[in-house]
Amino acid sequence: MSHSVRRHLRVDVEEYDASIRRFIPGYETMLTEAAVAVAAVRPALVLDLGAGTGALSDVLLSRPEVGTVQLVDEDEDMLARAQERLAGHGARARFSLRSFHDPLPECDAVAASLALHHVRTLEEKAALFERVFGALRPGGVFVNADVTMPAEEPARGESWRAWAAHLVASGIGEARAWEHFAEWADEDTYLSLDAELAALEGAGFSARCAWRDRVSTVVVAEKKERRTDA
Repeated sequence: MSHSVRRHLRVDVEEYDASIRRFIPGYETMLTEAAVAVAAVRPALVLDLGAGTGALSDVLLSRPEVGTVQLVDEDEDMLARAQERLAGHGARARFSLRSFHDPLPECDAVAASLALHHVRTLEEKAALFERVFGALRPGGVFVNADVTMPAEEPARGESWRAWAAHLVASGIGEARAWEHFAEWADEDTYLSLDAELAALEGAGFSARCAWRDRVSTVVVAEKKERRTDA
């Protein structure tokens, strides 16, 4: 079964952009920080994996350093919404209705926002990181904006409570906040930041955490230029 945001989050596509801001701490800043990291390498082509309604791509395309963004998503409804949203960017926005597990084209940067937690195991995610590394040209960058969760207590419990507090502050009842977490667990896996960084390093990247707000995290992974003999 392909991923469906309408089924998973229990919101209509038209409601997604408002709902995600209630669900995710620091959402706007997270997108900005991710776009800054991508723009730093002045990419001609960026892949946006699991691009959804195109929120991250919109921020990327607002940066003059960024050339073309290719949105990749298997949710037809979300990609149609992204096409509407990004119409003003013309040919700089391209759209691919397919899974990010499919082969990736050569590119200068890869970005993802709240998409890769749908990869269920660390082993599968490490394999994806290796494919991303292989697709990037030397000097390219992979930027992942997503939720990370400590592996051990008490930090794990504290992070869940901090996240729940954000939902409550956004107008969602506390009981309903915890119900959301239980519902999302059907498809979501939140790994620790340490595990994510280790998997990226294992794939060949030089990786670091560039920004964090409670559970929201932006990780930047660089594919270093090949060294040449003098």
